[in-house]
Amino acid sequence: MDGRMSVDVIDIVDPDDPRVDDFRDLNSVDRRPDLPVLPGGRPGRGLVVAEGVLVVQRMIASRFTPHAFLGVDKRLDELADDLAQPTIEGLPFYRATAEVMAEIVGFHLNRGVLGVARRPERLTVDDVVAQARTVVVLEGVNDHENIGSIFRNAAGLAVDAVVFGRGCADPLYRRAVRVSMGHALLVPFAAAENWPGDLHDLRDRGFTVVSLTPDADAVPLADAVGADRVAFMVGAEGPGLSETAMRAGDVRARIPMARGTDSLNVATAAAISFYARVAR
Repeated sequence: MDGRMSVDVIDIVDPDDPRVDDFRDLNSVDRRPDLPVLPGGRPGRGLVVAEGVLVVQRMIASRFTPHAFLGVDKRLDELADDLAQPTIEGLPFYRATAEVMAEIVGFHLNRGVLGVARRPERLTVDDVVAQARTVVVLEGVNDHENIGSIFRNAAGLAVDAVVFGRGCADPLYRRAVRVSMGHALLVPFAAAENWPGDLHDLRDRGFTVVSLTPDADAVPLADAVGADRVAFMVGAEGPGLSETAMRAGDVRARIPMARGTDSLNVATAAAISFYARVAR
């Protein structure tokens, strides 16, 4: 154990070393460790993978407690203060050269360090909205980069929680966590078990549910964000929100657009909505 750190530093020279199996084949279609279900319905590991110094720092600070790290010596030094945390005492930091690391993960990782965690017990919608004033509800958002961007925007613009309706991609896939800059591990989220019934539960809790739509008959966004508790609801690019979901909301709101443009990327639209709420 390095005297500056709580972790055990273990040198890996053989890329086939089984101790680093949790980091192996990150780009593999049928073996990726972050997949809870593999092609064909086989059970996967469903691990949470953090890439890069900043994301690993946020993993250490989150409820997604890492159980191992893999990285080059330079990143070990950069993380020295974070790796001194008592919460990760005794965990292995597998140190490898960039070449050995590339053979393990399946490609050259510019970020030079990975953390891996097991998925903790899922939070419920009640858990994540109990103390919240602003939440975002997603329906049919199945692009991992959009989900990651929404988490990053939520963290930066005072959104307290994310609620997933039907048809959404897994926010803990490696790409979503990476694009979120680790905020998918810090902003609380939960999946709705009763869709769209949970929208009625939000209204019962005092939330005004604002459905974002390009519909010209919807009210301007600025007129819909002033309630004490607001839940913004956004849908996938293209189809948008289902009519069933919008009927369960309180108000339909649009972002005023210049002529010739009818909509924005879903993560961009969500960010504008979050900012309108903050600015209000």
